[in-house]
Amino acid sequence: MLDKLEQVEARFVKVNDLLCLPETVSDQKKYADLMRELKNLTPVVETFREYKATVENGEAAKEMLSDCADKELQEMLEAEIEESKEKALELNDKLKVLLLPKDPNDDKNVIIEIRAGAGGEEAALFANSLFRMYSMYSEGRGWHPEVLSVNETGLGGVKEISFMIEGDGAYSRFKFESGVHRVQRVPETESGGRIHTSTVTVAVLPEAEEVDIDIDPTELQIDTFRSSGAGGQHVNKTESAIRITHLPTGTVVECQDERSQHKNRERAMKILRSRLLDAERERQNAEIADERRSQVGTGDRSERIRTYNFPQGRVSDHRIGLTLYRIETIMNGDIDEIIDALITADTAEKLKSSEE
Repeated sequence: MLDKLEQVEARFVKVNDLLCLPETVSDQKKYADLMRELKNLTPVVETFREYKATVENGEAAKEMLSDCADKELQEMLEAEIEESKEKALELNDKLKVLLLPKDPNDDKNVIIEIRAGAGGEEAALFANSLFRMYSMYSEGRGWHPEVLSVNETGLGGVKEISFMIEGDGAYSRFKFESGVHRVQRVPETESGGRIHTSTVTVAVLPEAEEVDIDIDPTELQIDTFRSSGAGGQHVNKTESAIRITHLPTGTVVECQDERSQHKNRERAMKILRSRLLDAERERQNAEIADERRSQVGTGDRSERIRTYNFPQGRVSDHRIGLTLYRIETIMNGDIDEIIDALITADTAEKLKSSEE
C-alpha cells in the first residue's frame, strides 16, 4: 500500500506542476480534467502526509525515550508513542478506504426516474411523495432539481416522473436509491381504515455526457405530437411534445413539459443518453458473473429495498437492516442518516472483498 501511496503523491506533485503551465491554462478541457484529478488526489495525499508525519513523530519519541533518564519525561514520551501508534492505525484505515476504486460516476449530476407500481392511485400519490422527498433533500444541500418529464394523475399523484439533480457528487448520494420502495398506509379514500400496500420503482442514472455514449442520429426515430394534460389552450395548438425512439434497443423517451420543441428534444436526449449508458453498464456487470455482488450496490430495480410504514411511523431499509422511527422527517427530505449508512455498508463490503 505504501508504494501505491508514494505513486499517488508523485502524481499529485506532477498534476500541480502541469496546472501551472501556460499551455495547460489555455486548454480549457485539459485544465478542467487536471483540476478534477487534483480534487480526487488531494484527500489521499493529505491523509498520507499526515500518516507519515505521525509515524515520524512516534519514531522520534522512541529515540528520545532510549536516551532518557528522567522518569516524568519517560512517561510523557511513552504516552506520545502510544498516541502516535493509535493515530497511525486510524489513518491507515482511512487510507485503505481512500484507495478503494472510485466510481467514475460519483461526481456527476443524476437523473432519477420514479414510476408508480402496484397500488393504483395510492402508488401514484406515493411516487409524488418520493419526488418531493428527494427534491427537499437536494435543495437542503444546495443542489438544483429540475423536472424533465412528468405524467400526472388527476388526484395529485404521478404515474411517472423523470428529473435531474445538478450538484457536485449528486450521483454518489443517490445511487443506492434504485429499486422498489414499498409504502404501507391507510389511503385517504379508504373509509374502513384498512392498511394498503403499494409499490414505487426508482431508477437512478448518472447524467451521461456525449463523450460517454455515442448515439448514431440515423438510429433515432423522432416524432412530434401535441402535449396532453394541464397547460391551457397552448398545448392543443402546437406539436411541441417530442417522442424519441432508439431503434436498435427499442428505448422510447417522451418529453412534453416545455412549450419549446427544441427544449423538449434536448431534455429527451439527456434521458435517452443516460438510459442507454445505464443499460450498457448493466450488461457489463452481468458479464462479470464471478464478481462478488455488493451487499448494498446491486441497483436491481426488481429488488424491494425499503418499506415506509406510516401507521408505525417507521422506515426500514432491508439491505442493511436499518429501521428509523421518524417517517415524517424522512419524507420531508431528512435522509442523510439512511444514505450515510448505505455508503458505510458498501464501503465495508468493498474493503472486505479487497482483503480476501
